[in-house]
Amino acid sequence: MAEITIAGIMRAGAYSPNHIGNDTAIFNATADELRKRGCLVNIYNEEQFNKNGVEENIILSMCRERESIENLQKLEDQGRLVINSGYGIENCTRERMTRILLGNGIPYPDSLIVNTNENVKERIKEAGFQSCWIKRGDFHAMHKEDVSYVRHAEEAQEVLQEYFYRGINRAVINVHLVGDLIKFYGIKGSPYFFWFYPFDEGHSKYGLEQINGISKGFKFDEDYLKDICNRAAEELNVVVYGGDCIVAEDGSIRIIDFNDWPSFAPCRNEAAPHIAKAILGIIKEYKNKG
Repeated sequence: MAEITIAGIMRAGAYSPNHIGNDTAIFNATADELRKRGCLVNIYNEEQFNKNGVEENIILSMCRERESIENLQKLEDQGRLVINSGYGIENCTRERMTRILLGNGIPYPDSLIVNTNENVKERIKEAGFQSCWIKRGDFHAMHKEDVSYVRHAEEAQEVLQEYFYRGINRAVINVHLVGDLIKFYGIKGSPYFFWFYPFDEGHSKYGLEQINGISKGFKFDEDYLKDICNRAAEELNVVVYGGDCIVAEDGSIRIIDFNDWPSFAPCRNEAAPHIAKAILGIIKEYKNKG
């Protein structure tokens, strides 16, 4: 079998807040697993990719910059294979993700999508929201301030005004869900799935896990969790994924965040071979179609 040559494009540090090392580690671990299986993997950073492009027909990408995503989408439209898809990466931005998950019946918090320069106090009160989360709607979060917990409508209005002054024009308001916060990692089409309680394990990006606090161990259906996560991955068009969900006292589950190619920090060594295996399966299908 001819050698498989892959372009691996690393994520820019600005899009790995507090996780630059972890994001780099899982990407390198996956590249190493692919090399063990006979692939040639050439590594580029986003700046190199956007300046010079890549010649390889198969692209493994953790990109998050707007220019990078647009360039990935152009390559996909030309027939190249991109994992995760540039369209999938864009789908994981907050407003698009909210519309896609709610529109496909995937359990997700009640939400409002708003312009940051509008008065939303009455809408929040009419929706019955008390505590809620204000999240940057237009793109991926880069700073702690791009995700804000608020206790009432008046505070939400103040935060939205700050977003507007920062040049963020769209936001998603999620009602706050009480329950156990769970972080998960998975690979579409693979049996591999891992979940844990991030607050209990001291795993944090912005320190917001403390809002829900220490887990109470509410019982839930793990197969159902995996099922809704794989459904979300299918609808969002991402292969390597992760995110967060809330398990309520009655065992119900709602996804509150879904990310393209997260760090897999607690399970990196275990996950990397599974990611590589899934990628090779996709490459095989791609080559057979070609």
